[in-house]
Amino acid sequence: MNFVRYTRSVNSSLRRNDDKLLAKKTKENQSNGQTSSPLRQLRCHLPRKRWRKKVKLVSSPACGGGALPKTLAGWWGDIRSFGSKFLAPCILLLSACTTFPDTPPPTYSLARDKSSNFAELALACVTREYPNKISHVLQSDADARTPKDLHPAFYGCFDWHSSVHGHWLLVRLLRDAPDAAFAKAAIAALDANLTSENILREIEYLTATGRASFERPYGLAWILQLATELREWDDPKAKKWLQALAPLEAASAQRFTKWTAQLAYPIRTGTHHSSAFAFALALDWARTAADEPLEQEIYLASLQFYARDENCPIGFEPSGEDFLSPCLMEADLMRRVLTEEQFSIWLSRALPGIPKTGRSNWLEPARIGDITDSKSVHLEGLNLSRAWNLEMIALALPKTDRRRNSLFAAALAHRQATALSQTGQDYSGGHWLGSFATYLATGRGVSNKAHVAK
Repeated sequence: MNFVRYTRSVNSSLRRNDDKLLAKKTKENQSNGQTSSPLRQLRCHLPRKRWRKKVKLVSSPACGGGALPKTLAGWWGDIRSFGSKFLAPCILLLSACTTFPDTPPPTYSLARDKSSNFAELALACVTREYPNKISHVLQSDADARTPKDLHPAFYGCFDWHSSVHGHWLLVRLLRDAPDAAFAKAAIAALDANLTSENILREIEYLTATGRASFERPYGLAWILQLATELREWDDPKAKKWLQALAPLEAASAQRFTKWTAQLAYPIRTGTHHSSAFAFALALDWARTAADEPLEQEIYLASLQFYARDENCPIGFEPSGEDFLSPCLMEADLMRRVLTEEQFSIWLSRALPGIPKTGRSNWLEPARIGDITDSKSVHLEGLNLSRAWNLEMIALALPKTDRRRNSLFAAALAHRQATALSQTGQDYSGGHWLGSFATYLATGRGVSNKAHVAK
């Protein structure tokens, strides 16, 4: 890219836009009988260099500064022009050529104290009915019922899908540390909720009139992820819980298959309706359960929706309530679908801005504001999901790919930006962030990178 030519064209375009904006503002002021004060304020908010030829003074009292003689203004403008046209591109090129130390691939292990902390977060919510945000369509007065009456298995953790992945978290941690201190309480909670009777009542709710889109696709994907964990764990307790869950597992898979087949467009969002996130979790289940129809539907839909993508606008991320990255989640899905060589080529088109120098600041972690706000705290989940996306993308590339180091470096920055020892001090984040932290810390996605050539 010719940075000098690009800079000149951008500056020229900005000057033309400023002229139009100035003329429009002047006309509005004259028609409203206003003085020139707003116009001066407008000039104060625009780069001074662009106004050098239009006014005799570089600054004015209205801008909070004194006036410079026209000659000095010209010199200053020349200096600024030289910097923008020549020095800035050189700095960009220098930074692009700088090589940073290697960032090693992550190791996936969860310390017992962190494991216990995450288990406590789940145990504190899977049997806690209130507060509760139900996604419920009422057909009559008879449908006005309590969360536990509506969902005897998944009534806790504030909402249905969080309750589902709260149960997944307990299974995941038990599988990793069956003799941990929290094991007895976790087994008791799973025994109480994952019963055949409770699951049959969940099925009755799911199949009732007006609920075809209930928890689709996010909650359905987490049901399948829970079933995946149980299927992979060779343990009598897991077999018992899986047998109880089986009807809901089958209904969720059937509903997911139907939805995928009729989906006309991808859902590119950073929240619950993301098709890429749901496809990824459902694809992992389909391969574990050998459900070829669902695997084939997701494979074809992924190619149809994402295979031709170029220049995914990751620079526009994040939105203020995201807990998923649309661009990175898409890449995390495609590494499951494509071969290593195909994925490497696809990634070059879809995310061409990934540096090869090992620097981490090409993707900055999200800044979290009020952790007590149920929407703002989504950004903590975004940092967690970004971290596992980045790691999985890097691990799916050839070991000689120079982008891996930058991906690992950015992932590490996102890990460090999160409070992996979530205290759950506020329920707005405590009822769900433990699941995302566990998915990252235990490397849940590592075993789900099989590439199947169709």
